[in-house]
Amino acid sequence: DLGKIHKAAIVGNIAKVQQILLLGKNGLNDRDKMNRTALHLACANGHSAVVTLLLERKCLLNLCDNENRTALMKAIECQEEECATLLLEHGADPNVMDVSGNTALHYAIFCQNIPLTAKLLS
Repeated sequence: DLGKIHKAAIVGNIAKVQQILLLGKNGLNDRDKMNRTALHLACANGHSAVVTLLLERKCLLNLCDNENRTALMKAIECQEEECATLLLEHGADPNVMDVSGNTALHYAIFCQNIPLTAKLLS
C-alpha cells in the first residue's frame, strides 16, 4: 500500500507532491512497505521534475529499499539517465552496495548505459 506522496511521485504529479509536503500529510522521506521513498519511485519512473523538487526540499539521497537499493540504483536500472544525473549532481553516493553486492556502476554496466558508466567512473 502506497502513501499519498508515493502515489503522487510514481505518476509524476509534482503539484500533488508539493501539496502533500505543504500540508504535512507525508514526510519527505516516508517509506512504503518495500522501504522505498518517493525519491525511489520518482527516479524509477523518470519524473525528473519530482526528483528536482524532492532534492530541493533536501530529501535523504542514500536511503535504501528492502533490497538495499538507493534511488540512484533505481534510476540507472530503469534507464532514467536524467534522474541519475540529478542525483549524482546533488551528492548521491554511487558506492552503496545492494544485497547482492552491486553498486550503481554495476547497474550501469549491466544495463549497458555507457554515458552513465562514464559519469560514474569520472
